[in-house]
Amino acid sequence: MGGLSRMWRVGMALLPVVAVAVLGVTPPALAAPAPAIVVSDGVTQPVFGYADAIRERLFIDSTFDSDLDGLRDIIAFDLMRPKATADGLKVPVIMDASPYYSTVCRGNESECKADLDGDGLLDRWPLFYDNYFVPRGYAVILLDMVGTNNSTGCPTTNANQDNLSAKQAINWLNGRATARNAAGQVVEADWHNGRTGMIGKSYDGSLAMATAVTGVRGLTTVVPISGPSEYYDYVRSNGLITRGNNYVASLANTVTNPERRDYCKPVRDAMSAADGDETGDYSAFWNERSYVKKVDKVTASVLLYHGLNDDNVRPDHFSKFWYALAEHDVPRKLWLSQEGHVDPFDSRRTVWVNTLHRWFDFWLHQVQNGIMEEPRVDLERSADVWETHADWPLPDKVDTEVFLQPGTGGAGGLKLVPVVKPTTVRLADDPAQSQNTMILNPDTVQPSRLAFLSVPLRTPLHVSGTPVVKLRAGADKTDTNFGAILVDYGTAERVAHRMPGEGIITLESQDCWGQTSPTDDGCYKQTQKRVATADLELVTKGILDAQNRQSIRTPTPLVPGQLYNFDFPLLPEDYVFQAGHRIGVIIVGSYPQYSSQADPNRATIDVALKTSHIVLPIVGGTPAAHAAGL
Repeated sequence: MGGLSRMWRVGMALLPVVAVAVLGVTPPALAAPAPAIVVSDGVTQPVFGYADAIRERLFIDSTFDSDLDGLRDIIAFDLMRPKATADGLKVPVIMDASPYYSTVCRGNESECKADLDGDGLLDRWPLFYDNYFVPRGYAVILLDMVGTNNSTGCPTTNANQDNLSAKQAINWLNGRATARNAAGQVVEADWHNGRTGMIGKSYDGSLAMATAVTGVRGLTTVVPISGPSEYYDYVRSNGLITRGNNYVASLANTVTNPERRDYCKPVRDAMSAADGDETGDYSAFWNERSYVKKVDKVTASVLLYHGLNDDNVRPDHFSKFWYALAEHDVPRKLWLSQEGHVDPFDSRRTVWVNTLHRWFDFWLHQVQNGIMEEPRVDLERSADVWETHADWPLPDKVDTEVFLQPGTGGAGGLKLVPVVKPTTVRLADDPAQSQNTMILNPDTVQPSRLAFLSVPLRTPLHVSGTPVVKLRAGADKTDTNFGAILVDYGTAERVAHRMPGEGIITLESQDCWGQTSPTDDGCYKQTQKRVATADLELVTKGILDAQNRQSIRTPTPLVPGQLYNFDFPLLPEDYVFQAGHRIGVIIVGSYPQYSSQADPNRATIDVALKTSHIVLPIVGGTPAAHAAGL
């Protein structure tokens, strides 16, 4: 105890000396607080500058050699981040990887990347992501897909080299790859918070999905907008070619800088030799370009957008990907609009920007704003009239058989025109028949189409999901085509989703989103919905090569005169047939406005009516169908 007492006394004796020493020194100034994002009203606020943001162009060695020159391709990207990241601010990244920045360009106004003063840095950044999100504490990357703009190599149209381009940048952001500036200096992403989101429309959307299915660590969320998820379905459908021969190579040529197109011709020639245009069948070439089959690797959340009337990237791209996401319980949301191939920024701008802001805040800044507790699906029912639903297809839809009956069949079903009662009905395949000829005047008998019509509906009938046609039929040749069209016969005002505009009209007035710089104002032309009154609506459609009835990989010729089961899906839909309208199902052989692969056989087709039917995903199932009069 005496020892402890001595130590205590020694300490007390030293205290005055220490106090004098401290008092005799001027204390250091308090350190400035580290910069941080500001959240108010549940969202990040624009507290950082845009004009003074740090802009860089960086280059990463890839892991592949698309042009087979013996050198790894170099992936280039342009980066903008808040100036405060140089003082310790950690921010996430929003990335739009694209093949289009120097050719087709981006957005409704076709904005290209532009270096106006030749200093190697962008002065004009396409789209609004930089203007809006950088001031709110995000970095933005616009990445040049392999073989495009400032990246080396050659485009391969959704093959592995395209698909892995953005992964290189995510690896760099997370310390797993090396990036250099134009001077060759190594640049580190020490400002990154470890989370990245990807976004993009069309090809850009497919690159977001492609990166997600690699399972790359650090990709936290993706927002694919109208992107192909299964490239076979972009240029084929159930064994039939829909976009002409060698489309894959043609698109690769379009996105390649003109001065490199001759250089990349051998790569395109190799793709054309492998694409299987001579058959239209599925092969390893297309499997490489499938994202649906790889959804089990996705660790990122998904906000998916698609136009139900998109005839460019057809709606089966969203539906197959969505079904796979649900199967693997991936965190997800879905927007479905009535337009064609239109960005939501140009169809529901304010709500979309607000939703995107909250989505990125939640997943990239971890702002607890409740967005994942809100309804999973936003769906446009008619022009600018939106609904929310718990899921899609609607949870109370039931796949319901509706039979294709003779014209004098019993109650319900869809009745053949004319009023006769055959057990089979004959159809002449006409590869030159137009879509208008198929669907107009449904009460008129035509040799190259079968028209099955409902009575005028007593109550509205809602379909939600993927209809399937099931035909029992045979032909007098070893091959033929089949087409089916679901039509709403009834006058109504609807979104005019065909060209021009695919459902929107671009106005001269503008609004602005985010901050500006002397060379980039973040302002965009406003739009309005294009509507028209029409007597009918082509609701959905589908086609099949009869030889691919069992597999899209392996054709099996028909035995002339023998009956087979031909089951094929129509494009997914969410549609309400109004009371008083009639539902029509049109059956044809060749469908030249859908398939560019005309059937040379001109077969005569016999359809057995006893078992042929369409399976409609009806909300409310059989009771709802009976109530409507089916």
